[in-house]
Amino acid sequence: LYNKNIYPPYAGGGGFLMDGALAKRLHKASETLELYPIDDVFLGMCLEVLKVSPVGHEGFKTFGIVKNKNSKMNKEPCFYRSMLVVHKLLPPELLQMWDLV
Repeated sequence: LYNKNIYPPYAGGGGFLMDGALAKRLHKASETLELYPIDDVFLGMCLEVLKVSPVGHEGFKTFGIVKNKNSKMNKEPCFYRSMLVVHKLLPPELLQMWDLV
C-alpha cells in the first residue's frame, strides 16, 4: 500500500499538539493524498507534503511509564506533573493519577 521503503516521520500514539494554522494546512494536504489505513502514518505523510517534521517531547509517554510498583514515587504528584499523554494505565491507575495531580 505504501510506495516507499520507510514511513515518513510521524507522531505516534494517543496525542499530539499543533496550532490551528497547521491543522488547516494538514486538512488541505490530506486531500492531495490517497487515504492510508494507519492514521499515525497518514498524518506523517501529510506532514511530509508540508515539509514539517514532528518533534518529540518527554511529556508524551505513548509506550507507557516505567515505575516500580512498590515505589513511594507512585504517590507523589510530581512524578506525573510533566506528563501530557500517558498510555497503558489501567482505569484504577488513571483514577489514582488524577487524584494525585
